Amino acid sequence: MNKLLTLGLMISIIMGCAEEKKQKKVEAETADNELVVQKDNTNTDVAFPIYDFDGFEPMLHKDDGKTYVVNFWATWCKPCIEEMPHFERIHSEQKNNNVEVILVSLDMPNMWKTRLEPFVENKNIQAEVVILDDPKQNDWIPKVSEEWGGGIPATLIYNKDKRTFYERGFTYEELNNELYKFIN
Repeated sequence: MNKLLTLGLMISIIMGCAEEKKQKKVEAETADNELVVQKDNTNTDVAFPIYDFDGFEPMLHKDDGKTYVVNFWATWCKPCIEEMPHFERIHSEQKNNNVEVILVSLDMPNMWKTRLEPFVENKNIQAEVVILDDPKQNDWIPKVSEEWGGGIPATLIYNKDKRTFYERGFTYEELNNELYKFIN
């Protein structure tokens, strides 16, 4: 009888520990879910809006009479950094011509404060900067363009009449020439 009681007590202790671990796992998942909910534009620690693809996608389909130049880049991408002044120059020169430049950072979350913010500040970037933070690249890359293999730099230029995707870097002249196909 003592052995049975001891065995029952041990099973109760083991089951109690397992339930406690299960409860901690649920609390961790709840915390993660709260972070995911906060990811959509409400993270006040970062200077730029943060989007998952569902939140970002409307920026790829605006129909308001403007021409949009949407550049996908990252601070760790040398060709992206080399072409960045061209996008900033286009922003400066064309903002009064209904052209809007959107710089979509694909930097990883641990780089937002340490690399992205200082880069934008040091280069005095005035174009709109947003962060796309969605790990399901295989789902959203083809929604940007069926032609996109996922490499950066990559740029989408569009307006209500025309849409062209470029998976390459630009010189200022090349970017300006492509843009003029949309605004003239």
